[in-house]
Amino acid sequence: MRELMVIEAPSVLGLRPSGVQDLPEALRDAGLLDRLGAVVAMGVPPLMGVPPLERIREWGRSREWGRVEAAAYDPRRDADTGVLNPVGIARYSVELADAVGGVLDRGGFPVVLGGDCSILLGNLLALRRRGRYGLLFLDGHTDFYQPSAEPTGEVASMELALATGRGPGLLTDLEGRGPLLRDEDVVALGFRDTEESTAAGMQPLPSGLHAFDLDAVRALGADAAARQAVERLTRGGSGGYWVHLDVDVLDDAVMPAVDYRIPGGLTWSELESVLRTALAGERAVGFDVTIFNPRLDPDGSIAVRLTECLCRGLSARRTAP
Repeated sequence: MRELMVIEAPSVLGLRPSGVQDLPEALRDAGLLDRLGAVVAMGVPPLMGVPPLERIREWGRSREWGRVEAAAYDPRRDADTGVLNPVGIARYSVELADAVGGVLDRGGFPVVLGGDCSILLGNLLALRRRGRYGLLFLDGHTDFYQPSAEPTGEVASMELALATGRGPGLLTDLEGRGPLLRDEDVVALGFRDTEESTAAGMQPLPSGLHAFDLDAVRALGADAAARQAVERLTRGGSGGYWVHLDVDVLDDAVMPAVDYRIPGGLTWSELESVLRTALAGERAVGFDVTIFNPRLDPDGSIAVRLTECLCRGLSARRTAP
């Protein structure tokens, strides 16, 4: 069993400094690392001037964990690419890929705490350096916008498009390795924004990308949908798959602490079921969680419930062979 190793990636370069940068601290304060048990922390190679061992904390014995800091946020939309902070995101993706790669090189299982969804590019770049991998994309939105249709140029609304090679080359061809994913190696599960994104002019999902919207998940049942997703991700020639979680895949009634709210969504138990199924397999190689905004959770109760959900999902790693 690969040891869970946590990386903090509090970048908001793909969104704005609204509060999602506080996600790692909020989940730590809610007891995430303690409850995970055999957690983590990690030593990583130098991250372009960022000390590889940012902090040391006692978990029965000394453990180190890594944190990858982002450059200063620039609110100006880039004229050439049409997105916010393209250079900063490209550089951050390389630094985060170094950190994730350090965990993978040590035989660990990276658990990356964002941040906004643009951190997905760095996680996938770490895998692309190693070959062909897939992605289970758990998000209330499909995040497949092209810059011309995204109202403010936020990369957090287009990271799946960028990862599959659609968008400005600065972000679709990181290190000359683009695209980071093949369409057929992606499963998007639980999204519910089709009407909204179509009206906004978002480009359609490609036919080769496997999509289970919220209605499809409900028709199949969460566990069955997750099993089908894993089957699709493991039947091809990829070396494994990453699991990306944007917490707005959850029902807005139980997860209002996000910046872009949309009615409906998965229940806590449905998400736990999906995570347990997805993370139990040996082909699962890493996991990230993004978009939770602690500033919209003043009493901390949602952070506690999210921590419970993540621990139940990640418990599959402790029982995996």
